[in-house]
Amino acid sequence: MADLNGFNANEVEPTVDLEPIPAGKHVAVIIDSVMKTTKKGTGKYLEFTFQVIEGEYKNRLLWARFNLENPSPVAVKIARAKLSTICKAVGVIIPGDTVKLHNLPLEINVRCKKRDDTGEMINEIKGYAEKPSAPPGNNSTAHPWSRT
Repeated sequence: MADLNGFNANEVEPTVDLEPIPAGKHVAVIIDSVMKTTKKGTGKYLEFTFQVIEGEYKNRLLWARFNLENPSPVAVKIARAKLSTICKAVGVIIPGDTVKLHNLPLEINVRCKKRDDTGEMINEIKGYAEKPSAPPGNNSTAHPWSRT
């Protein structure tokens, strides 16, 4: 049991059931990062919490996990590649500590997918890029997800 002495539900707004945000590109920052042990105990993953900082979905949170220690070398390779993309997108090439990646804007590419276990629609971050410096609708021909 937990002591809830002093808590009064009438003094706190209840949460609302949030639907996934629409698929697309959103400007966000990393607001938290933590290394966790996998369920099987055979590795560790880095979990980032992203917060959308612009637009209609400002302040919404999304999460991404990176299997940095895993029996599968393929999983580690994928995780390291995604982490590299994030580091380059925020301009911190050798972070030393994940906190150095916090609060630096970048663009995340979000998709909606159905959970295998419940069928519920959820968000998944599929890509990371440098925050566009030009306003939408400019005449640039470079695709924001390309690295040239």
